[in-house]
Amino acid sequence: MKTAVAKTRLNRVMSLCVIVMGSVVAAHSASAAEAPAAGATPRVLSEPALQSPKALSAATLAVTRAGSRLVAVGERGTVLLSDDAGGHWQQAQVPVRVTLTSVRFINDRTGWATGHLGVILRSDDAGQTWVKQLDGQLAATAVGASAASLGDEKAQRNAQRFAEDGPDKPFFDIDFADAQHGFAVGAYNMAFATVDGGKTWQPALQRLPNPRGLHLYGVRYVGNRVYVVGEQGLLLRSDDAGASFTALASPYKGSFFGLLATRSGALIAYGLRGNALRSTDQGEHWDKLETGLPMSISAGRELTPGTLALLSQTGALLLSHDDGASFNRVAPSAGPLPASGLALADERHLVYASLRGLRRQALP
Repeated sequence: MKTAVAKTRLNRVMSLCVIVMGSVVAAHSASAAEAPAAGATPRVLSEPALQSPKALSAATLAVTRAGSRLVAVGERGTVLLSDDAGGHWQQAQVPVRVTLTSVRFINDRTGWATGHLGVILRSDDAGQTWVKQLDGQLAATAVGASAASLGDEKAQRNAQRFAEDGPDKPFFDIDFADAQHGFAVGAYNMAFATVDGGKTWQPALQRLPNPRGLHLYGVRYVGNRVYVVGEQGLLLRSDDAGASFTALASPYKGSFFGLLATRSGALIAYGLRGNALRSTDQGEHWDKLETGLPMSISAGRELTPGTLALLSQTGALLLSHDDGASFNRVAPSAGPLPASGLALADERHLVYASLRGLRRQALP
């Protein structure tokens, strides 16, 4: 069984994620309401998200674009859609009630969302409806089968602990190289990959040089490479589309909460206490960026080629017009906001995901 120390660590990290990663722990994940009895399926994995007008003001944790549509995800399985650049929102049909933490679309219609209790969802109609592809129980079974096939005693012990813990581990991020190849990462080194668009998800835990089981917060494809960032300055890179990974030297030992990959090939890892690093040589070397922020950075986005945005956990916005070589803080038009994600709404506006719902923000 998971030790009390390990449980305390997960609760502490998940509590931190209330702001910086958008995981609303008070409502989900480590809560008693989601903790299943031994061998039982948590109800939140089998019951659809409630359709309610209150969903329009629910805590949202991530937002992205599916063509011209905005898609936001958040607590209790909430998915919200806007077809007028964030002016109005409608609720989508979602088959689970767990908190959703990230969302990615590869084209106007096909995308994936991740969440607590090991959930991965797919949509093929621009977020209007979703199907569940993976949850923590299926993940535990897959980890056990993978460990048995490896014939590795340590892997089998880890798989047994994974199963005993139950479906408690959240995914924090997901990315896809194309319609078939994707990678999802989460707590305690949880990593899964797919080569068939998510019809099957295979454990990738053994591929990562992460012996302490640090939490994985961000993943990005850049061509044939895959980058992963996480706890305690963890920086990983795969040069073979995720088949294997190596650790990169990190000049910062605090946690990275996300990774921004620009169209030019630059990488920006961002995280605790306003720290951000930039690399222009595939992660071999990293330069510290002066953000001027004392608070953590929770989201990053390339708005247009060479124009980048970083968003702090209090809603402070930084903009760069030189592909991330430098950033300047933008004066907010409203007060502080517990922000967790952002997307370009149209050429004049951003949309923030936050614990107070969605906010439309004019660009300076």
